[in-house]
Amino acid sequence: MPELSIGIDVGGTKVLGGVVDSQGNILTTHREDTPKAGGSELTQTIIGVIQELLAQYPEKEIAAVGISAAGFVSSDRQTMLAAPNIAGWNGVNLHNEIRKEILLPVVIENDANAAAWGEAKYGAGRGENDVMMLTIGTGIGGGLVNDGELYRGAFGVAGEFGHVRVVPNGIECGCGARGCFEQYASGSALHRHLKEEIERSPDKGEKLLARAGGKIENLKGDHIMAAAREGDALAIAAFNTTGDWLGAGIVTIAMVVDPACVVIGGGVAEAGEILMAPTRAAIEKYMPFNKKHPSPKVFAAELGNDAGLVGVADLARH
Repeated sequence: MPELSIGIDVGGTKVLGGVVDSQGNILTTHREDTPKAGGSELTQTIIGVIQELLAQYPEKEIAAVGISAAGFVSSDRQTMLAAPNIAGWNGVNLHNEIRKEILLPVVIENDANAAAWGEAKYGAGRGENDVMMLTIGTGIGGGLVNDGELYRGAFGVAGEFGHVRVVPNGIECGCGARGCFEQYASGSALHRHLKEEIERSPDKGEKLLARAGGKIENLKGDHIMAAAREGDALAIAAFNTTGDWLGAGIVTIAMVVDPACVVIGGGVAEAGEILMAPTRAAIEKYMPFNKKHPSPKVFAAELGNDAGLVGVADLARH
């Protein structure tokens, strides 16, 4: 069987494809802009990216094609059940549409699941059979590898850790529920925690706000990270609060799935130990059974933006 496969990472701004070998190395890539119209136009863009890669590597050298995208994917890994950020893709059998022009096995997978598999197989979780991954960005995505296999659940939508409820009747979430994990431990939550810190100590926030032209709404994650690295007390406090919530949520999920390690990726995780240290401390603080229950190890993701592409390419071969 060929040892190469194609991974396609569908994002809000780009469709990135790559040929990946059995060691998780990306041998070549091709990128196109994501068409705003979505739907069939996006599907044809994906097909075009695959064809560009196949022009460099004949089909007999490629085992399969994997496509990673944000949204709910059917249990048979063929249909986009719901793609909230992509127009015209709800209910689309993407597998069948692509197979009309690409005569290779095609697998569709949720982007967070694909990233979790990539990190478990080739990244920070390699060597472990039970890996939980959280992607911390505007919201919180997730994926779970259980006993060496990607766990997808009965309907293919397991691992939506960001929507575990952590606060009864808490902050309203975009999913329609209240008190979801991502409302307290995501990048959006980090901004809210910082705003609360500035409101408590406005005199201490002037230097931080100067990074964003004096307007709190213009503060970006990079501003907050840079300030924290330089020792800004309010930025550090915001990360500590976010890490405390993150650790508490990890404990809740760990009591159900019992992972050996938790891999944390996404834009907010680029803060490194500024986020990881309070997260680990919170896990130890909140773990039940008075420290008799083993705590999972916590690692920063290693594959960065390549995790989903590498992961889905490998999943397509299995």
